[in-house]
Amino acid sequence: MKNFIPYALLISGVLVLIGFEVASIYYIMPFPGSQREESVNFAYWLVNNLVYLRLIGLLLVAYPVYKFIFFGTTSQRVTLIALFLLYLMVYYQVNHRMRADAMFKQPRTITFLNATENKVENDKLVLGVVVNQQARAYPIEVIGYHHQVRDTIGGEPVMITYCTVCRTGRAFKPQVNGELENFRLVGMDHFNAMFEDARTKSWWRQANGEAIVGPLKGTMLEELPSEQMSLRAWLDQHPNTLVLQPDSIFKDAYAVLDKYDEGTMESSLEKRDSLSWQEKSWVVGIQQGEISKAYDWNDLLQQKVINDAVGETHVLIALQPDSISFNVWNRDSLSFKIHNNELKDVQTSSTWNWQGRCVEGQLQGSQLKSVQGYQEFWHSWLTFHPETIRYDLKQ
Repeated sequence: MKNFIPYALLISGVLVLIGFEVASIYYIMPFPGSQREESVNFAYWLVNNLVYLRLIGLLLVAYPVYKFIFFGTTSQRVTLIALFLLYLMVYYQVNHRMRADAMFKQPRTITFLNATENKVENDKLVLGVVVNQQARAYPIEVIGYHHQVRDTIGGEPVMITYCTVCRTGRAFKPQVNGELENFRLVGMDHFNAMFEDARTKSWWRQANGEAIVGPLKGTMLEELPSEQMSLRAWLDQHPNTLVLQPDSIFKDAYAVLDKYDEGTMESSLEKRDSLSWQEKSWVVGIQQGEISKAYDWNDLLQQKVINDAVGETHVLIALQPDSISFNVWNRDSLSFKIHNNELKDVQTSSTWNWQGRCVEGQLQGSQLKSVQGYQEFWHSWLTFHPETIRYDLKQ
């Protein structure tokens, strides 16, 4: 009985130390159940108060450690050492192996090559960005591992991001209140990557660039227009583009995502469901003002073009002949169809290229305006656009 209190304190303290270490990673990584709760505020509090929570655990074990070291039996000392080693193992795994920025490191070298020297296969998907008439292409399987790549395009700093679990590619200006900011990958919320800024330690959602918790909560990063398509299609539109090359140090990490473009990975978090409107189904999402709409990728594969409206904007979603590259434009009053693999408007039968320019016919020289569209998993679009409208091809 005399050893009950020391043992109780020891077990309680170790459970506190291990429990808070595990909880600090559980709520911000894709463990079973962790990403389906509204837990980001608790996770933020936990991570930012972890030092104090560790102190509580250490205070609980202080007395039994003293008693067992100086007055305990051999078995008590062995028990103490075993529990101490257990905690050290958990601490190391959580803080040096399982943290997001420890698992997904930033590239050591960032190399761009022109179309002639480029080593990336032309059928690979890229996120394309143009700033001040300078174009860059970022292979999705590269930025999908790193989650973010910093760059300068047309003299402007940019932050190119990708979350493979949501299939969300976004480009942002990495500026907060007019000042350049550095971000690190801190984890995820509702399966979407989160970044932490260096100054205030606020957490930012990758899908829309919003600070969702911390001193800057509600602040938005400015998004830059981007397009997802095959490198071949991007080069057709931007022949002078520079292409991000894989960092050879991360060759094995990139190889894990080799089938990501096609959605055929074995990972349940990143594999496409070929059925429609399932969590891992692909959709094209469009937001115009307060109105958002989602289009089933299977419908686009079947129809090749979708003429519709999102709010007041009449949109054209067109799938290129490679069946993986798509464009979204404001079609104004025109309607479009695919005829002999060419994009034509119904009203005049004029021919349009994949830059949205009319190249032959009555409307030659006319230019469609681009509309931002995203290809992503249905669960992601629905989570961050809960009021979204589902396009019904049958209507």
